[in-house]
Amino acid sequence: MALGKRRTARDRTAGLPGTDAGAAAATGRIGSWALAGVLALLSALVVLLDVVTGEDLRVIPLLVVAPALASVFCSLRQTVWVAVWITVVVVGSGLSGGGTTWDIVFGAGFTVLACGLGVAACAARIRHATEMDRLRSAAVALQRQILRPLPVVTDQVFAYGLYEPMEEDRFVGGDIYEVVESPYGTRVIIGDVQGKGLAAIGAGFAAIAAFREAAVREPTLSGVVQALEDAVVRHNVFSAQTGEAERFVTALVLGFDEEDRVQAVNCGHLPPRLLHEGRASAVPLERTYVPLGLAGLSRETRTAESFAFPPGATLLVVTDGVTEARDSARAFYPFDQRLRGWAGHGPSELLDALHVDLEKFTGGVRRDDVAALALRRAPGDGRPWSMTAAAEHLRPVAGAVRD
Repeated sequence: MALGKRRTARDRTAGLPGTDAGAAAATGRIGSWALAGVLALLSALVVLLDVVTGEDLRVIPLLVVAPALASVFCSLRQTVWVAVWITVVVVGSGLSGGGTTWDIVFGAGFTVLACGLGVAACAARIRHATEMDRLRSAAVALQRQILRPLPVVTDQVFAYGLYEPMEEDRFVGGDIYEVVESPYGTRVIIGDVQGKGLAAIGAGFAAIAAFREAAVREPTLSGVVQALEDAVVRHNVFSAQTGEAERFVTALVLGFDEEDRVQAVNCGHLPPRLLHEGRASAVPLERTYVPLGLAGLSRETRTAESFAFPPGATLLVVTDGVTEARDSARAFYPFDQRLRGWAGHGPSELLDALHVDLEKFTGGVRRDDVAALALRRAPGDGRPWSMTAAAEHLRPVAGAVRD
């Protein structure tokens, strides 16, 4: 069950290369008038210098570097105009300078060749940027189809989410989450696949698919985790056969029932944070097991432990895209310090504050997926949540994944 409206892909990709809003940013970062002014000034300075130096030192040929520079920063049309202008200036300077026919022909031929290479390089850059943008868009769309839209309301909890995927070529990340209502209560997973790219998304899909099935089938949380381990191992075997690298998945698996406690199995993930009565603190889980896919390296059997989750409290679980975010000085995001200032917030206000503060702290430059779930227990009167009651608690969050 999902409430709210999902931000469109057009909104989320505004300013990215290959989109309508981002094409200019990728292929024409310099305005045409500014480019014309710079080009005219550069040409005048070089021609003047060439007149001053005379036949002893000809500097006009140096203008052929202009199309090469334009191929890096300008659109294809701008690069063509730069190439044409430079060709006219160089040939015109040769004709007016009284050089020999051979000098003029050689200079013109060299200029045309250099300008042609600049235009070709610009076309190749734009074609590569377009292909990378299509690949990135496909990867991000695949991520969004795999992950459930949030918020989600069950008989035990409601879950609000913040999800900001990396949308940068090969750096598409592998954060995962899911909320499943089962005969044994509500099961929740949040995790992070090792590595980036489409291969990481594939491993994440294997874990999510296994969780959706096991959460409903397995009566114990440890049984759910064992099913996840088996799924990741099978995926790694298949990956090895196809030449892909094997991957592990850090994950935190939670189980909610009608009691005021939560079961948890931590497989190498960050511990949850509990916000209650104006205080925010990390939940002190006794055991942290190896990530999913690495159980063969340990003799430990993963078992569930429980901790208190009183009514009115908010349980926040995040991936390391939050805790390992950095500012321009490479300092880590002070996650727990910030949480203490938001301890009195509800789930939606908490995620609003986290999203805005992360964007401000990083300057909008991220190097990993950001995923966070804010969980609150349903009212303890035995009645299921109605859409109206849930809507009073669940309002849109900036950056949230929605329908």
